[in-house]
Amino acid sequence: MKKHLLLSACLLVLVFSARAQKPDTANIIVHYKFSYLPDTNNLKGIYRENMMLLVGKRSTAYKSYDARLADLDAIKQIQDQMAANGGHGNFRVDRKYAGTSTEYYLFPGENKLIRKEKLINSYLVTESLPIIAWQIGNATATFGSLHCQKATAHFKGRNYTAWFCPDIPSHAGPWKLSGLPGLILEAYDTKKQVVFKFDGIDDISKMAGSMKLATKKPQPPGGLKFFGLDDIDLDPRLIVLPTDAIKTTEPQLAKLKRAMHIDPNAFLQSAMAGPGGMSPNGPRMHADVKSGPQPVENNPVELPEKK
Repeated sequence: MKKHLLLSACLLVLVFSARAQKPDTANIIVHYKFSYLPDTNNLKGIYRENMMLLVGKRSTAYKSYDARLADLDAIKQIQDQMAANGGHGNFRVDRKYAGTSTEYYLFPGENKLIRKEKLINSYLVTESLPIIAWQIGNATATFGSLHCQKATAHFKGRNYTAWFCPDIPSHAGPWKLSGLPGLILEAYDTKKQVVFKFDGIDDISKMAGSMKLATKKPQPPGGLKFFGLDDIDLDPRLIVLPTDAIKTTEPQLAKLKRAMHIDPNAFLQSAMAGPGGMSPNGPRMHADVKSGPQPVENNPVELPEKK
């Protein structure tokens, strides 16, 4: 079912913010087919999503490929409507739900992992880079033309198998999995309830000449920005955090999620009126979002450790 957002031309907030953090640039992009069983009482209810890992010199970013395509489509819809009405009036975006907005950024040189979540505004939760006690075995496998070795470890309540490529000198991998002497191309837990299946790799250096790296972002009147689409990096190579994101803690983020679930529209208006939002006297955005029962999840990706 499509979610309809009514975006006013005035529903544009703040000037485009400068990036204080120097962006890193991905050398390669790895694609994964992520699958996950959230409810062990419903074995057919498997969640699936196309993900991507951006691998740079100083950092990596793991994010939804599906969400990226949906965001670019939303921007194109706005561009088409702006061209048709001269940049004035209301803009209606028909956007199917496509992918999570949660992203993971790893900075090995700073020993930190930052999770970005979007609840109208973007929020950042920082933790130390996880230390995973990998055991490297003798088994090997080939993914495409890439030769990989097997490694196993217990992490976040699950026993994982990972296949890493020593020929790609990166300690990164999908999600929070990292720390091996080579890029992790595929990983899964023992019960195959959490799976990161390798789905290809892009060598940016070989693609840059023919690849369309960016699409021009809509330029609303007055040098403002579209609320909700403002921190999208159209260049797929960029690894950078938005400077106007709000730093928070895990408990505080949980409270925000509960508030959004109870009354989505009130949460939306509050976010717009707060820091980085709109003036209380300014125009409003109305979202067709309804609260309701949350999906059953008795099997989170991060399981509590047994005592």
